[in-house]
Amino acid sequence: MPGLRTLALTVAVRGGAKWESEATSGWSHCLEHLVFKGAGDMGAREIVERIEAEGGSLNAATGYERTSFEVRALEGSLPLAMQVVSDLVFRPTLDPDEIEREKDVVAQEIAEAFDTPDDHVFEMAQTRAFERQPLGRPILGSIVSLKPVTRASIGDWRARLYSPDRMVVAVSGAVDEAELLALAERWFGDPTATPAEAPETPRFTGGDATLSRRIEQANLVFQLPGPSSKDPAYAAARLMTEILGGGMASRLFQSAREERGLAYAIDAWHEPYEDAGVLGIYAGAAAGRAVELARVCADELKALAETGPTGAELSRAKAVLNAGLWMSDESPAARAGRAAAQTLIFGAPVASQTMAERTLAQTVEDVRRAAADSLAHGRCATAVLGPKAAAPAGAAFRDALFG
Repeated sequence: MPGLRTLALTVAVRGGAKWESEATSGWSHCLEHLVFKGAGDMGAREIVERIEAEGGSLNAATGYERTSFEVRALEGSLPLAMQVVSDLVFRPTLDPDEIEREKDVVAQEIAEAFDTPDDHVFEMAQTRAFERQPLGRPILGSIVSLKPVTRASIGDWRARLYSPDRMVVAVSGAVDEAELLALAERWFGDPTATPAEAPETPRFTGGDATLSRRIEQANLVFQLPGPSSKDPAYAAARLMTEILGGGMASRLFQSAREERGLAYAIDAWHEPYEDAGVLGIYAGAAAGRAVELARVCADELKALAETGPTGAELSRAKAVLNAGLWMSDESPAARAGRAAAQTLIFGAPVASQTMAERTLAQTVEDVRRAAADSLAHGRCATAVLGPKAAAPAGAAFRDALFG
């Protein structure tokens, strides 16, 4: 109806799978599930019913570096949203019976990820990129690591993970600043901080992983070191990956899919962490074409590292990223989520205009250097999942890059 306005609340915690040991792998994700089983005076059903009764939605996500809770709702729903999320993070019930049931649910989720080739292949690559490190373990954990979870142990984990000194409350849309500050003080101002030791700085190790399965298509992931979210080269790396495989006009899409017909799906991405980063390429192809496809991916990356993009490529990439930034600003949820993440990383939100200016200031040489830097360490992580004929694709990519 005309006149209705919306708001989005994001409560984000600087904590996730990166803070876990091998023994506690998956506990952050399991905890995120468990808090929805009961919190404060609410049972599992009432948690969502309270939000949906006002037309809102409630969701949560666990990553390597952050755990976030999001409410999207109409104007006037902020008091309820703040109360519900506060109960979730500070006052979950953690019923022992629910804990055992949720272990079974997560076990099914782990099995589903394994059964989904284009999900599992990313886990395979990540384990090689950061071998024997938190970033190299699945966010879901394992059945073995989740088995010891009890009410006492997960309660202690919650106190450390959801510590208010590492928590940000961000709201965008139809919100009054004075009301927000009062509600934040009421619902998030009292809990005592439980400081946690910072995790070790990740190290990109590299390596190859293959898994032969009787499926029709081969799934390929290639990863190389990339800049962190705090690295001055971050903006150039984003442009470089857009040019390499960000869309239908990208080099990989045109050379591998359109010109040679080697892949039915192909793209590139940049995943920045606080103190590390990954440049990645994903492709899905017929097994018999996987080796040639891997060499094409390597050749396109090397070409960008040697000569950089054309002026037209750089202009197009800038336009795509700039448009995406301003379009996301039209979504309260996107604005709140970005502000929360930036505050946890940089200590304060970064203005959209500042982000746009950094992107538009990058030169052909900046982008070329970003590609060259990804190759400078002489390491890559590869994962190949599919028919046996595709297995050599990882080695083909590595050899084409580094000889």
